[in-house]
Amino acid sequence: MGTGPATAPLLIACALGIEHLALRTGDRGGAGGPVTVLRTGMGPRAAERAVTEALADPALDGAAVLATGFCAGLAPGMHPGDLVVAEETRYPDGTVPCVETDLLVKELVRAVPGRTVHIGPLTGSDHVVRGHERSELLATGAIAVDMESAATLLSAVRAGERPVAAVRVVVDAPQHELVRIGTVRGGISAFRVLRSVLPAFYEWHRSLLLPRR
Repeated sequence: MGTGPATAPLLIACALGIEHLALRTGDRGGAGGPVTVLRTGMGPRAAERAVTEALADPALDGAAVLATGFCAGLAPGMHPGDLVVAEETRYPDGTVPCVETDLLVKELVRAVPGRTVHIGPLTGSDHVVRGHERSELLATGAIAVDMESAATLLSAVRAGERPVAAVRVVVDAPQHELVRIGTVRGGISAFRVLRSVLPAFYEWHRSLLLPRR
C-alpha cells in the first residue's frame, strides 16, 4: 500500500560524514512528513547502491528524494557558501529533471539570507573536478558538478515515480579551489550554510503534499 499524501516521506541524501553532520545538527522542526537523512558514501556507485537499498524499504514507499551536500562551482563569480538549485541533474546517458525548483530558490533565499542562489544544470562526475575540467564542463551549460546527485536522482526515479530535486552548497569555485574540506574558510562557510537549509527542504516537501488545482 502506498503512503498517503499527508504522511508522504522525504529522503534527503548526502555523501560525506561532514555533510551528514551539518544536516543532523540543523533545524529538524517543521517537516511535513517522516524525514530520513541518508549518508550514501562518496561517488556515484555508492550513491546508487545506498539510495536503491533505502527506497526498497516499504517505509519509504513513494518518498520524495532530495540530493544535497557540497559541490564544485563552475561559473566565474561563484563563491564558497553559494547555493546551487539544479534544474536537472546530468549523467552520461541523459538527464533527470527536478521539480518545484522556483519554490526551492524562494525558500532558500528565506532560510539563508544574503547567500547567492544559482539555478541551472548540475552535472555528475566520478572524480573530483579540478583546473581545465571546470571550463570544459561549464561549456556544456552546467553550472556546478558533484559526484552523487545525478546517481541519486537517477536511482530514485528508477525505483518508482516520485518528486526529486538537488540542492548543493558550493565549497570551491574556479577562483577558490580547496585542497581539503573543512580546513579553510570556504569549507567552514559551506558547512554553516548546509546546516541552515533544512527549513527550505521541508517547505519544498510540504508543497508537494498540497492538492493540485
